[in-house]
Amino acid sequence: MRGQHRRHPAWPSKALLALAFVLPCTAALAAQTTPVSTTPEARTYDHILDTVVARYHLPGIALGVIENGKVVYVATRGETIAGSGRKITPRTLFKIASNSKAMTTALLGRLVDQGKLHWDDPVTKYLPGFQMYDPWVTKNMRVADLLTHSSGLPEGGGDLMLWPEPNAFTRADIIHGLRYIKPGYSFRSKYEYDNLLYVVAGEVAAAAGSAPYETLMHREVFQPLGLSRCQVGQWNRDAVGDVAQPHSFRDGRNVPEDEDGPVIPAITSAPAGGIRCDLDDMLSWARNWLVPTPAQLQWLSAEQRHVLQSPHMLIPVSEQRRDWDDSHIMAYGYGWRMTDVDGTWTVWHTGTLDGMYSELMLLPDQKDGFVFLINGEAESARTVLGEALLKHFTKPDDTRGVTWYADALQRADEQATKRAAAPDTSAATPVAPAVLAAWTGRYRDPWLGDLMLCPRNGRVHFAVAKSPRLNGDVMRLGNRDLVHWSNHGMDPDAWLDFHPAQGGQPATLTMAKVDPLGDFSSDYEDLHFVRTGDCP
Repeated sequence: MRGQHRRHPAWPSKALLALAFVLPCTAALAAQTTPVSTTPEARTYDHILDTVVARYHLPGIALGVIENGKVVYVATRGETIAGSGRKITPRTLFKIASNSKAMTTALLGRLVDQGKLHWDDPVTKYLPGFQMYDPWVTKNMRVADLLTHSSGLPEGGGDLMLWPEPNAFTRADIIHGLRYIKPGYSFRSKYEYDNLLYVVAGEVAAAAGSAPYETLMHREVFQPLGLSRCQVGQWNRDAVGDVAQPHSFRDGRNVPEDEDGPVIPAITSAPAGGIRCDLDDMLSWARNWLVPTPAQLQWLSAEQRHVLQSPHMLIPVSEQRRDWDDSHIMAYGYGWRMTDVDGTWTVWHTGTLDGMYSELMLLPDQKDGFVFLINGEAESARTVLGEALLKHFTKPDDTRGVTWYADALQRADEQATKRAAAPDTSAATPVAPAVLAAWTGRYRDPWLGDLMLCPRNGRVHFAVAKSPRLNGDVMRLGNRDLVHWSNHGMDPDAWLDFHPAQGGQPATLTMAKVDPLGDFSSDYEDLHFVRTGDCP
């Protein structure tokens, strides 16, 4: 899913010619990726990086730093696949996950510059079949509202239509399913992170640009900016080459998970989190925002750049962020977060997918920044590395360092776990079909679709038709039932709560995370299955 991890509650918490001006611009960008490896600053970055890699046993990482608009440091550690001997390089492709969102909003900004789209246009102008749960919200949802995580969708609402991958949900399925997801708060009243509406935004771009999202991304973003290694849509792994694979950390070692096949398929989630890029291209992408050339200002106007990176929705500032960074305000723009850190304005985003983590940080006023890409379980590593690198710019006399931040974060995690500890499920036992005979059968949720809860091999098996990895056996723990997912990467498991038929209405099934701190993309709480028939 978007990240099979426990969230840190204090950190808010997937063939056309380039324009004529691209060639000199691209050459200039490439010239800036040569690292300066002998300066005191470079030795500082080496120390930060190596300390984080050792602390968190990272399988692979690529890091680049920009100072005053120039790339001054590039470093890589580890392997594309642990134990393979294939080293990470600045040209290694990683999943950038939700850092894809800023590329999607840049595409939309391009269409605004071209007069094909306006931020205040109703979504239904481009997608007549678009509906939210509330008809008033449907009517008043603007293109801009798709981008600020303030639509009323509950946090991570509907993400089970995107992840786990692979699944059979299309973008049309997502647009149709939105009408069934009950709001978690009133429209435009608060920030709750969602992914589905970025998929909708990609379809708005496709309608306005008269081409599929993937075609537009290549034509309007990758090619003009010279992002020659970035990939979206279907592509050939071996033809492109040098592709990092995700890892989990199990039994003291990094284990590859969900490795790519020879052909990487186009994925529904691309506008929200499905782009892959290498470090060189991500540094070029970052410099485009920090020190745009005249040609790049033709690619995207200063007006649209300002719109994308201006605050549009406030985000609560956590106690930890206040303590660590003296932050007073946090906000979301269009595909970007922004925060004051030690009196310095920062614009940034992170990306999280199974076994892949990224961060892109910009300090626009100083023209500084950094980007790093990791192919392992690295939520804490990302937080600590990002903090240590950021302090180098915002508070250079800070003496706390990687170890201090890592220890502090570990203590905070332990305290959060004590407050909302997940139950020990090791004593759970399989439920015999006879015990659940009254509840087995076929069920349907209006947006996730069909579920089979039926006997198989002497157990009761749970299987969602359109999401083959959402399958597992039903277990009993005390007096409660849960589904234990068959795939290792499918944490957290889910409680199953059965509700009897009444008033002429059929029986229903609801779900909840066994681990209350489990990833919000495991949005089991938003499901409401209704029994539709017996098992075959």
